[in-house]
Amino acid sequence: MTRVVVGEFLKGEKNPRIIGGGEAESLGVRHGYVVDSQLAIISVKNAVLIAEKSSGIKIKRAFISIGGVSLRGETSIGSTIISKADDEVTNLDINKALQDCEDNVNLNNKKIIQSFPISYRLDGKEVLGRLEGMRGTKLEIKALVVTYSMQHLEDLITVIEKAGVETIDIIASPIALSQIILSEKQKIMGVALVDIGCQTTSLSVFENGLPISIHTFSIGSSDITNDIALGFKISLEKAESFKQGDIEEDFSKKKLDEIIEARLSDIFELIENHLKKIKRSGLLPAGIVFTGGGANIPGIEELSKSTLKLPASIGKTQIFGNLKTKLRDSAWFIPLGLIVSGKDNDNHSEGSFKGLLKDLKNTIKSSIKQLMP
Repeated sequence: MTRVVVGEFLKGEKNPRIIGGGEAESLGVRHGYVVDSQLAIISVKNAVLIAEKSSGIKIKRAFISIGGVSLRGETSIGSTIISKADDEVTNLDINKALQDCEDNVNLNNKKIIQSFPISYRLDGKEVLGRLEGMRGTKLEIKALVVTYSMQHLEDLITVIEKAGVETIDIIASPIALSQIILSEKQKIMGVALVDIGCQTTSLSVFENGLPISIHTFSIGSSDITNDIALGFKISLEKAESFKQGDIEEDFSKKKLDEIIEARLSDIFELIENHLKKIKRSGLLPAGIVFTGGGANIPGIEELSKSTLKLPASIGKTQIFGNLKTKLRDSAWFIPLGLIVSGKDNDNHSEGSFKGLLKDLKNTIKSSIKQLMP
């Protein structure tokens, strides 16, 4: 589904107020990328129109979330020599080292969306806390650099623009989700956020308050629906209902559980293998938090605990006090997270998006001109 949420921050209030929302079936999109731009434009227009009617506001600009199979977080190390004669570290030095992190990433048709410094070393010694004002010769930064397919990003921004909406900023879906689902305590202790969408599942790991890994798998809750439809020889609509626990008496509950468990086990195996790769298997005190449409599958927490050997819970948010019943569903958490992320927009990587968006818009305009007679 394509979802749009309209929110506002009132003076004196910490949390935003949601004033409208709209959703439409996602057409022309597969595994998070555009395969038919005309159909995708229709989806965006339909969702925007419903959101405009419910909020009474004309939507001209928006924050956009990206997910899908090409979303990745890559760890990179960059360094710089301190520029001031007295060896005092400045914000300029930090930005230079972070830029070096980004320069060291093998992009290969990818674009950098956001960068998150994970740790700092000054003259070979780890630095905790504020760097500015310290003295040294060489600064090193380890960062998580979030990348996305250049082609997929250009296609997405073109679709949004042709639907009549200007892109303010692009934010990775797991980052938007973490804003409203995870507490600071969870992110500091160590936690995995698993978003089971329709066609993809994203895994993001946080530690010491920062994202240290982001990965996307090309398997989602629709695969479970397909398995149920094939297993019981029923329609996809009925299979979706069964998946949510609404099984009819004439069908075997045991067989349904076996089908669901088999596919969830595939997802959990991918998660476990990635956690082993980043050396966090069984080492996340705050456990795993599930969200997305797939998180509504009955029994997912218990099955996860037995497979991943970590505490498990379903993600919830208490930030929005005035949410309507429909918007409380976890499928809406990404656009809701964009509202909060938008307020903190200045916190995103500087190297990054404003120049990137300008380059993409120039590319799009150039392509359009080439198509004109």
